[in-house]
This record gives sequence, structure tokens and C-alpha cells, in this order.
Amino acid sequence: MGAAAALAIGLAVGLDGLVGELPNRLHPVAYLGRLVGWTDREWRHPRLVGALAAVTIPIIAAAIAWGFVTGAGRVGWIAGALAAGFVLFVTTSLRALVETARDVIEATETDRERARERVPALIGRDPEDLSPSELRSGAVESAAENLADGLVAPLVAFVVGVSLGGVALGAAAAGWVKGVNTLDSMLGYRSKPVGWAGARLDDLVMAVPARVAAVAIALAAGRPGAVVAARRWAREPLSPNSGWPMATLAVALDVGLVKPGAYDLNSDAALPDRERGRRGVRVVTGAGVLSILAGGVIAWL
Repeated sequence: MGAAAALAIGLAVGLDGLVGELPNRLHPVAYLGRLVGWTDREWRHPRLVGALAAVTIPIIAAAIAWGFVTGAGRVGWIAGALAAGFVLFVTTSLRALVETARDVIEATETDRERARERVPALIGRDPEDLSPSELRSGAVESAAENLADGLVAPLVAFVVGVSLGGVALGAAAAGWVKGVNTLDSMLGYRSKPVGWAGARLDDLVMAVPARVAAVAIALAAGRPGAVVAARRWAREPLSPNSGWPMATLAVALDVGLVKPGAYDLNSDAALPDRERGRRGVRVVTGAGVLSILAGGVIAWL
């Protein structure tokens, strides 16, 4: 079991490094997003529909992942491990995240229009009126938040699933978490009552991964005490979890990270300049690598 899990994680990391993100027409999560999008409409009882979606859509994702890996496993344990690695690859992301954040940060000095064109891949706010420092802040804070959502959460779920029942269950757990995250990212807004149940479920699911990501960020930055200092700002964002990795990175970099009208993390410090932004991306990359190594060791053991 340990060798299969380690092989799966290794394959997922290798594919992420070589391929990055699959194109939408080939990406299973894009089809999952279409299913979520189908629920994004007017309903007579939107919260009831949202609750049903929050139950069924993650289970569908988990069932597909479990069936895929179980079917491959009938050929042999290596085939099962490779199938689980593919599931983990499509449910996690690191390279695309850090490359996009780096691109935005560099473009704030050389081509602000490009920075504004690229930053919506990371943040939901209107970029037109954002200053270069606010664009860099958005890129840095999103890199920290999405480290938790896009890498640590599915990886933690995979490792827990493997420890309970092997790589097929691990893949199912990663698929389930990805289903929850997709629901929240697409529907988890106050303006969408249908997304209420998915958002609350995501709050529960992300409680541990967000804090694991914060610890990984602090260690990667060489500032282990940053997690403790970040408690002052971690609850400023509306989400009970996203503030932890963002505030920890703000403290570790000694910068402010701000979303106008929503939160101001480490408010005594200046917004990131390009060099601090670059360092932020390096720290998130290092935190991702630490998380992967820890996950691989735990899965092996």
C-alpha cells in the first residue's frame, strides 16, 4: 500500500511539473464544473437544491475516481497506483498557480494591462482600478489561499483515504474534496443562495488543510513563528479558513495584503513590491514541495 501511494503521489507531481494544467476540453474537473454550473439558476427552493447538490456532486466525483482506480487495480497494483496518480494530478495544482502568480507580479512592472488580464485567474475582484501594488497583493494572497484549496486539501484527503483503505479510497477522497471545493468556488457567494450548503461544507472540509498550508508556508519562509503572529489577522476574511495561509504569508514576508472593503492583513506593513512578490511565490512553491514530501512520507509509512 505504501509503495502504491508513493508512486501515485510521484506520478501526480511529475505530471504537474511536465504538463501543468490539462486543457479544459480534457480536464475532468472542467466537466465537474459544468455539472455544478447546471445548478446555478433560479430555483423555488434554492437552499434545498444547494443542499442536494452539496451531497450528490462530491459523491459523484468520488465514485468516478474510485471506479477508475479500482478498475485499473484489477490489472495490477502498479496500474492502480498510476490511475490514482492521475486522479491526484487532476485534483491538485501547483505549477499553474505559481506560474500565474509570478506572471502577474512581473507584469505589474512591465505591462500593467497584461497583469490586469491575467489576475482574474487568481482573484474575483475587478482589476481595472487596482494599482500595481494591489495587483501584486492579489496575486500573493491568492497563491497562499489556493495552495490550501488546490494542493494541500486533496493531498491530505488522499493520504487519509490511503491510510484507511488503499489508493482507490484515497483517490475517491481527493475527488470528493475537489467536488466540495468546486461547489464553493463557483457558488459560494452571498448573492447565490443555492451555494450556501456547499460553502458551509467547504468551511468544514478546509479547516485542517488551511492550517496545514499555513504551517507549510511558515516553514518554507524560515519563519515558523509566523503562524502564531498571523492569528491577529487570520479571521479578518469572511471565510473561517482562507485567512490562515494568507495572513501567515503576509507576516512571513513582512508585507500587507489587502482586499479593499474586505480585509487588510498585516496592516502595519506596506503592500508587496516586486521583489517581495517574487519571494512570496517562491515561499508558496517551497510550501507546496514541503507538503508533497510530507504527504509522500506519510503515505509510504
